[in-house]
Amino acid sequence: MLARVWSAAIAGIDAIKVGVEVDVSGGLPKIIVVGLPDIAVQESRERVKAALKNADFAFPVRKIVINLTPADLRKEGPCFDLPISVGILAASEQVDPQLLGDHLFYGEVSLDGTLRAVSGVLPVAAAASKMGIAGLIVPLGNAQEAAVVQDIDVYGFENLGQVANFLNQPDKYQPVVPAEQPPDQQTWSHIPNLKDVKGQVQARRALEIAAAGGHNLIFVGPPGSGKTMLAKRLPGILPSLSFPEALEVSQIHSVAGLLKDRGRLITVRPFRSPHHSASGPSLVGGGSYPRPGEISLAHKGILFLDELTEFKRNVLEYLRQPLEDGQVTISRTRQSVVFPAQFTLIASTNPCPCGYFGDSIQNCTCSPRHRENYWAKLSGPLMDRIDLQVAVNRLQPKEMTRQSTGEDSELVRIRVIAARKLAEQRFQGEKGISCNAEMRSLHLRDFCNLDDASRNLLEAAIRKLGLSARAMDRVLKVSRTIADLAGDRNLQSNHLAEAIQYRTIDRMQ
Repeated sequence: MLARVWSAAIAGIDAIKVGVEVDVSGGLPKIIVVGLPDIAVQESRERVKAALKNADFAFPVRKIVINLTPADLRKEGPCFDLPISVGILAASEQVDPQLLGDHLFYGEVSLDGTLRAVSGVLPVAAAASKMGIAGLIVPLGNAQEAAVVQDIDVYGFENLGQVANFLNQPDKYQPVVPAEQPPDQQTWSHIPNLKDVKGQVQARRALEIAAAGGHNLIFVGPPGSGKTMLAKRLPGILPSLSFPEALEVSQIHSVAGLLKDRGRLITVRPFRSPHHSASGPSLVGGGSYPRPGEISLAHKGILFLDELTEFKRNVLEYLRQPLEDGQVTISRTRQSVVFPAQFTLIASTNPCPCGYFGDSIQNCTCSPRHRENYWAKLSGPLMDRIDLQVAVNRLQPKEMTRQSTGEDSELVRIRVIAARKLAEQRFQGEKGISCNAEMRSLHLRDFCNLDDASRNLLEAAIRKLGLSARAMDRVLKVSRTIADLAGDRNLQSNHLAEAIQYRTIDRMQ
C-alpha cells in the first residue's frame, strides 16, 4: 500500500514543502530511502524501525520504499523521522490516512518512540501557513515555538503513540494555545541601563545617533574607559521589533536551533558579541549544509566586536559585503542560500598596542611604527563603512566618584523612536529602507540637500581628512539622523559639523 505524508526541508531561513511517499509491498524485507537524503536521513531507517517496535506498533516485515520529493532537493537532518514513521503506519494500515493530506509532520524520533525537538520549526510553521496546510504536528518541545504563527493549528505530542491516537481520533485533541508575550517592562528589565554610565557625554550622544539612524559605530579609547559598558547599553535605547521583523529574526534563530522551548517571538533586538578568535565562516555562516552565522543572528540588531584590532584582518574583510548589502549569500555545490544580515556594527578598540596613546594619565610605550602596524589591521574600505568613530577618554576622578546617574535609557529611547518615525515617514513606499543608514545615493540627493555654507564645510572636511566618496555619504547620513533627532526637516551646517566630528580615526591618521 502507498501512503503520502507532507513534511518540509529548510533552505536558508525558508521552508520547502517535501512529500514523503512510503510504499509497503511484497519482496525481501528491506528499507530503501531515495530522494537525495543525507546521512542523518539514511540513518532514520534504523531509528524509525526501533521506535515503532518499542512503541508497540507492528513493523511490516516487507519491502519498504521511501521516496522524498522533490527528488532534486537535498534532504538533511533527523526532522524526517516523524513523517517517515507516520507514512509507514499509514501504509501498513495502522492509522487512518484521512488527515495526511492537509497536515504536515516535522520532528525527530528516539528509539523508544518519544519525539525530540528539532531546529527550524518556526520557518516550517510560517511556510505551512502560507501553503494552506490545516495542521502542523511537531514534538511537544517545539509546539510553543510553532504556535506563534497564526492561521494554522499546531499540535505537540510526546511520542508516536499520541500521534497515532490523534490521527485515528482527531476530535479528542485541541491545538496548542500560544504563550502570551511578556509585558514591555519585563522585556526591557534585563537590559543594562544607560543611566549607569557616568560622564562620556560624546559617547552617549554617539550611541543615541547610532540607535536613531542604524549607524555603525566604533569606540576608540584606553582600557577601562567604558567602551564595552557603553556598547552593551545600546539595545536598551533601540525600539522593539515590529511583528514582521520579530518573525524574521525568530526564524533565523529557529534555524540555528536557538529558539527551542522559548515559546514566543524575539521582540528585543538581538545583541551578538563573538570572541576575537572567531573564524570567518562563524561570522557569516556556512558549513556543508549552510547555517546562519553571527551576522545573521544579529539581523535587525547589534553585532558587537570587542577589541576589533584583535580580529584577523581576513575575518574582518568578510564583513564588507554584508555591511553594504544587508544580506550574505553562501554558495555550495548543490545549493546557494541567502541569509538576511541587516545589522548595526558596534566595535571597540584600543588606540595602540599598549592601549594608552593619548591617555591623560599613563604614557604610551608604542613607537609610531607599532601604532601604524596596529591600525593597518583595519582596511580603509572597512573603516569607510563605519559611520561614527568616537574617542572615549578615561574618566577623571571627580567623575568616577560622582553619585548622580546619567539619563535613563527609557528617555533616550523615546527620542530614538521619534527620530525613527520621521525616517519611516520619509521612506514610505521605499522597499528595503527603514532607517537613514540604509539610504542609497538617490535618497541622499532627495533628503540631504546642502546650502552653500554646509557644502563649503563638507568640501573642507573632505580635503583635510581625505574622505572617500563612501565616507562622505556616511557623513551625510549621520547628518540626516542628527537633524531628525532635532526635529529639523532640512539639513543645517551645525548638523553637518557634528557629523564630521565623529570621524575620530580619520583625524588620527
